Amino acid sequence: MPLPLSSLCFSIYNGDESGYCGVGQKRTNRPGKRYLESMERTEAQRVSEAEEQAPALTEEAKAHGYDPSKYERPSVTVDIIIMSLRQGDLQVLLIKRRSWPFEGMWAITGGFVNMEESLETAAKRELREETGVEDVYLEQLYTFGDPGRDPRTRVITVVYFALLDSERLQVRAADDAVEVGWFSVYDLPPLAFDHAQILQYALERLRGKLEYTRIAFNLLPEQFTLRELQRVYEIIHHRRLDKRNFRKKILSTGILEDTGAKKMEGTHRPARLYRFNPEAEGKL
Repeated sequence: MPLPLSSLCFSIYNGDESGYCGVGQKRTNRPGKRYLESMERTEAQRVSEAEEQAPALTEEAKAHGYDPSKYERPSVTVDIIIMSLRQGDLQVLLIKRRSWPFEGMWAITGGFVNMEESLETAAKRELREETGVEDVYLEQLYTFGDPGRDPRTRVITVVYFALLDSERLQVRAADDAVEVGWFSVYDLPPLAFDHAQILQYALERLRGKLEYTRIAFNLLPEQFTLRELQRVYEIIHHRRLDKRNFRKKILSTGILEDTGAKKMEGTHRPARLYRFNPEAEGKL
């Protein structure tokens, strides 16, 4: 037997009699029981999710009534620049992005900092996740915070830097990258975000650090010739240096120690082998 129109109406609206169900039936605005229960569950879930996402307050902050929602909170990322001398060139390690924004473009490795992480911990995690590289000493370089640098939201990034012998690294594309590869800093592909600007700044800082740190020695074996050391300086400065002036200046600092050993370089007479003198580091 067919159901009466009133029963069919009640069934369709799950007890909500606010629907109009036929000629002569009065429309009401009273929500049904099931509808109200559904709304209550949705609101409870929304509140629960908001509480989980809210930053945890210290007991001291709670005692003073601090309200973290009073201020907008920008996101924080870390970017990690890994440079090395490869094939007589200064090269940087880049990853090809897997997802939006800038999907398919090359970029410096990096990502968002989790609430419970320090900046250095986040940098090491991102480097491992995207390139497979671990156990690298990272130096904090600079912070970039232009409001429009990231199309997702307001993002401040802290950049870390390392200059390494690439042969020590086992590089591979990991979870968050499609590809990983080495590129000349003097011939870069189009880069995501503001990474071209970041790499230019890193190169300028690297050149400056040659004058007062031992960073160039990170790219050399324990024992090396003056010619090999000069070549490192020339690659980083991207220009030729006068041999006589370079040797006079570097030897006058006292940062090199003659090992007494020699090495053949081409058809010339054997060249002296030096090593870095850590006791003289302050003389740079």
